[in-house]
Amino acid sequence: MSATQKNIDEMIADIKLPQNVIDNLNRELKERKVTKKQMEEIVKRLHSGYDNAKIEAGEAAGVVSAQSIGEPGTQMTMRTFHYAGVAEINVTLGLPRLIEIVDARKNPSTPMMTIFLEKNYSHDRDKARELAWKIEATYINVLGSISTDITEMKVLIDLNKKALTQRNMTSKEIADRIEEELGVSCEIKGDTLVLEPGKPSYRELLQLVKSLHSVILKGIKGIKRVVIRKEDTGEYVLYTEGSVLKEVLAIEGVDATRTRTNNVNEIFEVMGIEAARQALINEATDTLKEQGLNVDVRHIMLVSDIMTVDGDVKPIGRHGISGEKASVLARAAFEVTVNHLLDSGMRGDVDELRGVTENVIVGQPIRLGTGNVKLIARKAK
Repeated sequence: MSATQKNIDEMIADIKLPQNVIDNLNRELKERKVTKKQMEEIVKRLHSGYDNAKIEAGEAAGVVSAQSIGEPGTQMTMRTFHYAGVAEINVTLGLPRLIEIVDARKNPSTPMMTIFLEKNYSHDRDKARELAWKIEATYINVLGSISTDITEMKVLIDLNKKALTQRNMTSKEIADRIEEELGVSCEIKGDTLVLEPGKPSYRELLQLVKSLHSVILKGIKGIKRVVIRKEDTGEYVLYTEGSVLKEVLAIEGVDATRTRTNNVNEIFEVMGIEAARQALINEATDTLKEQGLNVDVRHIMLVSDIMTVDGDVKPIGRHGISGEKASVLARAAFEVTVNHLLDSGMRGDVDELRGVTENVIVGQPIRLGTGNVKLIARKAK
């Protein structure tokens, strides 16, 4: 090994890069045949970038992140709904959406999915439309009109031939589905379905009509609407009102590598904690950018890391991160002050005054920055 190569290896080792990054770097060098001088410049820049990225010991990273996200938050609008480039699909944006993200809400107020399709589907409108019908929950009121015959005690469904053809469905399929779901006999007479309730009573008849409206004949429960949009790239993308990630990913033709939802908890359940962490970063960044606010991604990364560090998606609030702080005073300073103090008093808890909040409360220097440095006088000999 040449002296220069040895120096380069030592410089790389100093930066403490992960082994996979070093392997990729070496592979790139072999493929591109970089000169030793160029390689030294690369390592030098890497070293410089790494040093610039490091924060000083004792830096109040948490406080800086809180300020960096909180201040732009005051400039965000309160507008809740917005057509996200797609007609008919409402999406919560602005401050309400940011609150939803940091609260790790189990169900967002406007759940939606962006479904990307595989190559043989994404450029064919008919195939994309066919997939949309597979995903969108189809109810009877879309396929025909319901009427009641009180004299005969029967429910009549007049099917729309055009709607059936469009959704690739038959009268028999619908009749079988209704029989399976409601357990009533369903007779096909031309384009009309005739249903009889279990008992010949007016109450049963009304109950049957009510139940009919909730039967899903095709598609996925929870997906209220699917809109197809042709993107600038020329491919068709499906936007849904409602989110059921697991079932949608199982459908043939859906590109599972790019399909996403705005429901972080659903991503966590289907894909795991790492995907949920990335989803939190993406959702918060997109929400701020949509409002024209530019926040350094590292502040958002810190928040999402804290929310997911225990392998679960926790809210930043008294039911999550803030409620689990070791310090009694820090918990009391956030919300429900009296309850925290009473409970801690009964248990005989001890506060070690390690954090920022508790030290501010008792009026002593915080353990950050200059407050993190202690001078000890050496004994004179």
